[in-house]
Amino acid sequence: MTSGDLQLRRAEKTDADEIFALAREFAVTFRPERAPFDAALPQLLENEDAFLIVATVEGTVRGYLLGFTHLTLFANGRVAWVEEAMIESGYRRHGIGRRLLEEFETWARSRQAGYVALATRRAAEFYGALGYEVSATYYRKMLRPKT
Repeated sequence: MTSGDLQLRRAEKTDADEIFALAREFAVTFRPERAPFDAALPQLLENEDAFLIVATVEGTVRGYLLGFTHLTLFANGRVAWVEEAMIESGYRRHGIGRRLLEEFETWARSRQAGYVALATRRAAEFYGALGYEVSATYYRKMLRPKT
């Protein structure tokens, strides 16, 4: 893959099949189902606080990033949160993740976010190399029973 083959753009409804396939590869705890995915995608595309971007190589989606900005009280305004970042396994270590994060950071800055945060179990070295640092422990509580 050459850098000329890589294109970043906002996601579109026509990307649904390729994004869904990547989301299924991303998920460990949850198993994405198509009906909820299809219900959520148009809402995310229309949400001004959401940023869904895809990375294509020769026209095929090989990665995506979904993030949000939201207001806070403690940070004197907006912060940005990366919810999902996924690169197809055969396309990792080619700069796609870095480019997606840089694009998200640019968008977050344009919305006056004070910082970008995320939770990860698998890519600490990658995020550290991009200037991210450990800031907190992540907790969660499941509200729906596992099926």
